Amino acid sequence: MTLFIFLGSLIGSMAIGIPIAFALLLVGVALMLYLGLFDAQIIAQNLLNGADSFPLMAVPFFMLAGEIMNAGGLSRRIVNIALALVGHKRGGLGYVAIIASCLLASLSGSAVADAAALAALLVPMMVQAGHSRERSAGLIAAGGIIAPIIPPSIGFIVFGVASGVSISKLFLAGIVPGLLLGCALAIAWWFVSRGETVEMPPKRSRREVLKALLDGSWALGLPLIIVVGLKFGIFTPTEAAVVAAVYALFVAVVIYRELKLTDLFEVTLSAAKTTSVVMLLVAAAMVSSWLVTIANLPGQLSALLAPLMDNPTLLLVCVMLVIIAIGMVMDMTPTILILTPVLMPAMKQAGIDPVYFGVLFLVNTSIGLITPPVGTVLNVVCGVSKLKMEEIVRGIWSFLLAQLVVLLLLVLFPVLVTGPMKFLAG
Repeated sequence: MTLFIFLGSLIGSMAIGIPIAFALLLVGVALMLYLGLFDAQIIAQNLLNGADSFPLMAVPFFMLAGEIMNAGGLSRRIVNIALALVGHKRGGLGYVAIIASCLLASLSGSAVADAAALAALLVPMMVQAGHSRERSAGLIAAGGIIAPIIPPSIGFIVFGVASGVSISKLFLAGIVPGLLLGCALAIAWWFVSRGETVEMPPKRSRREVLKALLDGSWALGLPLIIVVGLKFGIFTPTEAAVVAAVYALFVAVVIYRELKLTDLFEVTLSAAKTTSVVMLLVAAAMVSSWLVTIANLPGQLSALLAPLMDNPTLLLVCVMLVIIAIGMVMDMTPTILILTPVLMPAMKQAGIDPVYFGVLFLVNTSIGLITPPVGTVLNVVCGVSKLKMEEIVRGIWSFLLAQLVVLLLLVLFPVLVTGPMKFLAG
């Protein structure tokens, strides 16, 4: 009955259009009333405790770093590096989009920001060269979801706070899966673009390639600083976010000189607006999370999954299918906040590494960002590319399939996650 009230109140609230943060509060109230524990002070206390978290301080700083990179010319220089390296090859602009997605992912950690920036820069170029607008926009949308996987990742920060798993380990474990998603997109793009007749940009000279690399070297230095700093314990993920924001500001204002100090207010305000949405969701989720624990919903779920506990692979396949279905109708952050407290105890009971499960969870929820009807990244790229939802869906299906294959491989071969993580952490 408790599980029915949890699901019924959540789905019912969303069905009548209540914003997800307030829906989470209503779930908590419904469970309180059912358990006879209603107390407004408990709601207020959990709201405050949900936002009062040192690791969560990384969210506003990474958001700010991403905004500064887009406004300060770092993102554009990353795209120029990819253009100089592979832009002249057949289907080269598609490979540019994939390489730029991976590089930008290591800078901002925001799928929406990366996809919007790349769509504005590359979709017109790809269409002018002769590529299908639908397929071009679909590729860029699929590339955008690499951002929550390769560190720094805001999704990993939220998952780490919700589950108590080491954020540093999650960051290191996400590198190889993120690159595998990029490789899968490259293979899919090679297949779908073979029959297109396109105009290829001229090959850059060695001098032009070197110039692009030198010009973008300051932008490329940021992911190196973050990974090295985390590996050798120089700073925590939260401190890494501050380093990223300060470094991006220095490069944008002093080195590239494309961001004026007078523009900093608008950049900071934009980052603050996005941060406020995430923080309100996290705070509201803490109320329902506390009630989930009190009502022993994880224990009830474990009992339902008991027949699968002896086969972790089958258990993961079933859980991933459920998350895919939920990801089609819910955004990434609320999916993490709602499901993590419920699923994590069952994963631990089945002997599944929490870091490994966290990577699978994030890959799955990131794919949800490009699945209709709610896919946030799809909607953003639609707006930037001036396409209808049904048009971009036609263009993205092959890339979506390639990324689902990667998810399946990660489930079947855990060493793809755990092996590189142990190597980098060691």
